[in-house]
Parts: sequence; C-alpha cells; structure tokens
Amino acid sequence: MLAMALEQAGFCVRGAEDAQQAQALLDELPPDLIVLDWMMPGLSGVEWAKRLRRDERYREIPIILVTARGEEEDKIRGLETGADDYITKPFSPRELAARVKAVLRRAGRPGGEARVAQGGILLDMEQHRVSIDDQPLVLSPTEYRLLEFFMTHPDKVFSRSQLLDQVWGRSTYIEERTVDVHIRRLRRVLAEYGREEFVQTVRGFGYRFSASA
Repeated sequence: MLAMALEQAGFCVRGAEDAQQAQALLDELPPDLIVLDWMMPGLSGVEWAKRLRRDERYREIPIILVTARGEEEDKIRGLETGADDYITKPFSPRELAARVKAVLRRAGRPGGEARVAQGGILLDMEQHRVSIDDQPLVLSPTEYRLLEFFMTHPDKVFSRSQLLDQVWGRSTYIEERTVDVHIRRLRRVLAEYGREEFVQTVRGFGYRFSASA
C-alpha cells in the first residue's frame, strides 16, 4: 500500500520484506531515501538503521522510521539510531509523501523538489510535464518515467535490468530489449532539440543520462 502511494506521488519505489532483502537491494542500487519499519521480521528496523549509520557507504542516506510506537521514549530511541524523521501509525499516504519530500529537500537529494532541471530540460514532477528551452515536450507515459528516472539520477550508469525494475517495476515481466526500444524513442524526441546525446550508451554496462559536456 505504501509503495503504491509513493509511486502515485511520483517516486520510484523498491520494496523489501526484511533487512536481509533490503540490504541486497541497497548493495545493488543505493536509494535516495529509506522508509523503514521498526518491527521488521528478524533484524528490527532500529538495529538495521544502526548498522547503516556505521557503514560509510550508506550513512548519508536519509531514513524515515515508521512505527506504531508513539511514546516519547520510543521516538527518542528511534531518532537516536540516526533516523532523519519518525512517523507514527496510523498515518495518511499524503502525510508520508510530504514527509519524504521534506526529508529529501533537507538532504539536498533528488525528489525533494517538484522540479528538476538538467541541460535546458525542465521536468515538473507534480504536473508530469516536460519542456526544453521553454518548449513543451510530448512524451508517452513510459518515456516520461524513463526521463524522470534518468534526470533524478544524473551521471549514473544503469543496466537494462535495473531500468526495468525502476521504470517498469519488478512485477512486470518484459524483455530487456524493451528498454532499448524506449531509449531510441526518447532519443528521437530529444534529437528534435539537439539533446539526444544526453542519453548515453555505456558499452557492456547499460545507459546513463548526462547533461554535462
């Protein structure tokens, strides 16, 4: 339910059932933010958060702790793990999305702002609109999601399987060639404005979006 709510708010979401699965996802592709349940099976969310804060690779990733514990001592204990925010059940999906945006904004991470600009391309994630040099861009829903993911993760290389997971979702079973088809379509649209080189092929690895020279 939370994943669906955050996806509707414009975020790319990956879900994990426990700390072990979450750690595997983290090692594969670190996220911009972690929404972490206190009462996970096995290793608790609090204990896993402590481990993340001791690991220099992940200590800067913002964490929002989700729990049914509403007592002041519990909140203090949760925040002492290094969590950036604390939200008590029950809460509305809109409140969670607002908290996520606020924490991302404080951390200076992608997704904290409703708009992202790269190389003259302006992406409005609230209105799902794109413009280049103030000219509206017409994209299919998939092309939009692909461009949104690229622009919120600039200069990073992603494999086809990673793009499938992030843009199409893990529950979607389609061939990796589908990524190539949509990459070509996105480049074709960007080519009309001289921006096709922003979507780059990294041979042997996948694709990267870069607006830098």
